[in-house]
Amino acid sequence: MREGLARRGATIDFERLFSLSTELVSNQQNVDTYRQKRNEASEEIARKKQKGEDIAPLHAAMKETSTKIKELEARNKEIEEALDALLLTVPNLPHSSVPDGADATANQVVRAVGVAKKPFDDVLPHWEIGEKLGILDLEAGRMVSGRGFIVFRGDGALLCRALINMMLDIHSEQGYAEVLVPYLVTRASMTGTGQLPKFEEDMYHAVADDMFLIPTSEVPVTNIHRESVLERERLPIKYTAYSPCFRREAGSHGADTRGLLRVHQFDKVEMVKFVHPDSSYDELESLVNDATAVLEALELPYRVVGLCAGDLGFAAAKCYDLETYAPGVDKWLEVSSCSNFEDFQARRAEIRLKKSEGEKHKFVHTLNGSGLALPRTVATLLEVHQTPTGRVRIPARLRPYMRGKEYLG
Repeated sequence: MREGLARRGATIDFERLFSLSTELVSNQQNVDTYRQKRNEASEEIARKKQKGEDIAPLHAAMKETSTKIKELEARNKEIEEALDALLLTVPNLPHSSVPDGADATANQVVRAVGVAKKPFDDVLPHWEIGEKLGILDLEAGRMVSGRGFIVFRGDGALLCRALINMMLDIHSEQGYAEVLVPYLVTRASMTGTGQLPKFEEDMYHAVADDMFLIPTSEVPVTNIHRESVLERERLPIKYTAYSPCFRREAGSHGADTRGLLRVHQFDKVEMVKFVHPDSSYDELESLVNDATAVLEALELPYRVVGLCAGDLGFAAAKCYDLETYAPGVDKWLEVSSCSNFEDFQARRAEIRLKKSEGEKHKFVHTLNGSGLALPRTVATLLEVHQTPTGRVRIPARLRPYMRGKEYLG
């Protein structure tokens, strides 16, 4: 644990962990001893009653014993809550194949597809071409909800709907079952997938009901099987879902605030897998291929980036980011993260694998990947397929979803 956490640049107060654990075990042993004494006293009282002997001293002793048991049990509850609070802050450990490194500068490009270049000189950034075409209205979004909220108009709204439908169709063809899930979830659901308690300040919280707007449909989809036992014959179980996503992005103010690069509400199509532990890393590679199929359908240059240990998300044991090159802003933009959580989420959400005879229960492995997140996908599409005439070419695979249109503008 120390070595794995050190690779991530994370720490845990092991001394407090050991101290609480030791006290809990000691207290429980004392509780068991006192219960045995109480049982023996109860039997002795019954015998003395039959003989007509004085039982007052035994009653007093048993009452004192019961008081000690209550005190120890109350303390044990406090310890268990403290242990849970401490352990829920511990991130997943990186897989052995994850490269060392403290931050994104140590990430490794696994492969690149397509040419990252400007289609012509003076290509406009997506917010400028979007506003010129009348499909993107940043000012209206700001007026309605504030900075970081977007209004799409006309063909812009149609483009978003077309992308969602195309992505869902592609993933359905890949064997994912489509589900439509709630956009508000419980604290237990958010804890199960690892968003809470660590990232609570980044979430939109409906305080009166203690519920949260989802930051990704990974949360409700994974929790479909919370507190379940899955038969191995059913695996892999594969879901795809569209949802709006809501993120406060606390602590990110001032970073990439223009256009669609960092917003508080956005649309995303997600893929989630429940798999056998023996095959989870093969399933991760196929998950990446399923996500890149969308990028290829959109004719966008992309690269697959393996994250180093220090840049991993809280719950991930291994993660690939998929990035597209946006020539108007001259940046590689992350449009998907594909992660293997191993049994990290399954332990928190109690998603078990049905055991065979003679073996202990195992936890399933969970994976998820965006397929894809819309804002940066739209941004890249508007910049990569922009023409010198001020129009934007619609990729052939997307045209049937765009009522046959070949161009925006």
